[in-house]
Amino acid sequence: MDASTGIGAGVGSKLAPLEIPVTRTLIVSGAIASRDYQDVHHDAELAKEKGSPDIFMNILTTNGLVGRYITDHFGPASVLRKVAIRLGAPNYPGDTMVLTGTVAEVADGSGSGSDGGGATVVVRIVGVNGLGTHVTGTVTVTLPDSASPAHPTSAQSRPSVSGRPA
Repeated sequence: MDASTGIGAGVGSKLAPLEIPVTRTLIVSGAIASRDYQDVHHDAELAKEKGSPDIFMNILTTNGLVGRYITDHFGPASVLRKVAIRLGAPNYPGDTMVLTGTVAEVADGSGSGSDGGGATVVVRIVGVNGLGTHVTGTVTVTLPDSASPAHPTSAQSRPSVSGRPA
């Protein structure tokens, strides 16, 4: 554990990967939840008419999954400060996206103003699927200002998006 931050890991540390089955239900429900009613996210025939082989995941769903990946690792009291992502290959139904992360920066939170947070961590994330890289980016997260370290959940016991063990 890094004594200055209490996060249990320093720059260069890897987060456990998260496998996310890309299902039609995930794609459609993510689009509806984010109020993205573009037909390419729910109507396979119209998506095909527009040149796509099937419906595909929207960026807001990907953004939410990236946020979930980070808070699963650092704990529910962590606060996402900035999520900056860029999409690449689409996520189509039947594929699996694997998110991975590497700690890029760690800043001690002591005396850091009025937000009351602990250490601030920047994580570089990458999400890949069968077609290639779906998402890349960075997430800035502030950890709680407590003495208890965040412990990553092991990849074997972490539930998948469906709620079943991955």
